[in-house]
Amino acid sequence: MSKNKSIPMRMCIACREMKPKKEMLRVVKNADGEIFPDPTGKAPGRGAYVCGNDECRKKLLGKKLLHKTFSTNVAPEVYQGIEEDGLGEK
Repeated sequence: MSKNKSIPMRMCIACREMKPKKEMLRVVKNADGEIFPDPTGKAPGRGAYVCGNDECRKKLLGKKLLHKTFSTNVAPEVYQGIEEDGLGEK
C-alpha cells in the first residue's frame, strides 16, 4: 500500500483558479520590499502565483494585480520579467 503524496495547490491571482504549484510562476516580495519573479519557488518572502495562461498574463498587467497583491507600486520591469520568464515554459 503506497501513500498518496498530496500535490501543493496555489491560486492564480489573475484567474483565481487553484492549480498545482509546479505549473505556476511565483512572484515574491522580500523583506527589503524588492519584487521579482521566483522561478525556483523557494525565495523567502511573500509570494503570489500566476498560471501560464496568456489571458492571465494580460490580466496581470492590465489590472496591475501585483500592485494590489503586494499593496505597493510595482515597477514595469517586474511585469516584463514575468513575461520573459515564459510562465508556461517549465
